[in-house]
Amino acid sequence: MSDAFLYLASQSPRRAQLLGQLGVRHELLLAAPDEDAEALEAVRPGESPTAYVQRVTALKLDAAVARHRRLGLPAAPILCADTTVALGRDILGKPADARDAERMLARLAGTTHRVLTAVAVQKGRSRHAALNVSRVRFAPMTRAQIARYVASGEPLGKAGAYGIQGAAAAFVEHIGGSYSGIMGLPMFETAALLRSVGLLKS
Repeated sequence: MSDAFLYLASQSPRRAQLLGQLGVRHELLLAAPDEDAEALEAVRPGESPTAYVQRVTALKLDAAVARHRRLGLPAAPILCADTTVALGRDILGKPADARDAERMLARLAGTTHRVLTAVAVQKGRSRHAALNVSRVRFAPMTRAQIARYVASGEPLGKAGAYGIQGAAAAFVEHIGGSYSGIMGLPMFETAALLRSVGLLKS
């Protein structure tokens, strides 16, 4: 375990929880109300899921570094991450509303999709990044099952309109890869990044 300190530029409670499992102490470094954080997640025409998630993570880290400098905070490494769901080359981001969530889940039902999570850490001028790609197979889902899940509110605000750690787990037939990566912060890759900047012992 380590009592190392870093800034987590993410409002995801799951990422904070996973960092805690690594024994890393952190403080949140969140976007101010006047920052358009959602704009960073816009998809470019023809962009592949891999290029997208890595680009968005880099942009989020750029913004966090600028925020840290602007606020005059004590020096410490900064960590950012972004997760997206991909069905083929189609990027399924956060649903706009309940109808959009139902549409996404109907596409995912009975298929295997990818969950890509990019992680980046910056310490001073040094930046390190990693990518985790996992595969998730959903069982077939009826319209009624999808409607009940969407009505729970859980899909909103989550890439692909589901959270693996919640009620959606009942529909997951198979996982290939990193459970923590699907949650939003792949532990193996993150630990390696933190060791590279001296936050965890080798």
